[in-house]
Amino acid sequence: SLGFNKKASETTVVVAMSGGVDSSTVAGRMKQEGYNVTGITLKLYDDAKKSREGRQCCAGQDIEDASMVAKQFDFNHYVSDYQDKFFNGVIINLEN
Repeated sequence: SLGFNKKASETTVVVAMSGGVDSSTVAGRMKQEGYNVTGITLKLYDDAKKSREGRQCCAGQDIEDASMVAKQFDFNHYVSDYQDKFFNGVIINLEN
């Protein structure tokens, strides 16, 4: 389905997984089609803190949801902690 000139089983697909429906569906479908799937989630927020709008993307339950999808479809899922880089490089810049 990706249009590469090699078998799906010979192709590794890395999916950025936010924990939402879209990225989880892509990862699951790629795995079902025979691709070697690896899921990656960037942890951007502290799980304990609440945002003004409520739930925050890429923390807490979202990471758990992405991990559960990876387990269900039997592929590796990694979480990289980017809280400091995101806060200092994005949030602080937006507030200034």
